[in-house]
Amino acid sequence: MKGVIRMVEHDFRNFFRYKWWLVGLISMNLADLFVSALVYNTILKTSVSSEIGSYFNFFAPGLAVTGLFASAFMIGREINMERRREVHHYMLSLPMTRLELAVGRVLSGGLRGMMYMSPLLLTCFIFVGFPSILQLLLILAVLFLLAIGISGLSISIAVSTPSLETFITARGAVYYVLFFCSTVFYPIQVIQTAGPILATLAEANPLSGASDMIRSILLPKFFSFSYLSLLYIGAFSAIFTFTAAFAYMKILERK
Repeated sequence: MKGVIRMVEHDFRNFFRYKWWLVGLISMNLADLFVSALVYNTILKTSVSSEIGSYFNFFAPGLAVTGLFASAFMIGREINMERRREVHHYMLSLPMTRLELAVGRVLSGGLRGMMYMSPLLLTCFIFVGFPSILQLLLILAVLFLLAIGISGLSISIAVSTPSLETFITARGAVYYVLFFCSTVFYPIQVIQTAGPILATLAEANPLSGASDMIRSILLPKFFSFSYLSLLYIGAFSAIFTFTAAFAYMKILERK
């Protein structure tokens, strides 16, 4: 595990290079919650109170999941830059195997996502309600599994795109599909009115599964959780973790 730990340490050092940017980004996320969500909560108070309680409580778990997604996805930008600058030649000179390098990159992306998401999740607990110890462990385990999958997805895209512009375009497309075809911002009842295809995609979306799991724990009166969503999250994480590790090792083999 020494090689993996060293790689994680390397990526966390890079992450903290942008500490003031991260502080500003977290502040913007919290502003979304305390400004936008409160405004929508007032506007929609009479129309959605019977279905979701309040929009503020509904959006708070979704905000933590979106923060997790955005921060875990950042590892892809760094790897894409390393690929374009051929830094992988330097990586090959390090005293660790290609597998250790690949596992370390995927793991560090997920851990960075969990660290960034922590203040957003804590804010959610403060204003919506605290779970029990067992429920908290379940939430953290599922979110970590999701973070690893997101990190793997980002790395898979990063090593398959030749330029920063292509990576940014692909990232934008992934953001658009996973964010807005999910229950992060809208209840599933609203998405169902747009058509059965979108509703099916939203239910299978791992971001929906994580958001709804937190809501079902904190707000059991209004939300229920299907354990089938855990299978979707697990499959998502497994597929992109192995894909990212394989693709990253292939990139390292190139001269």
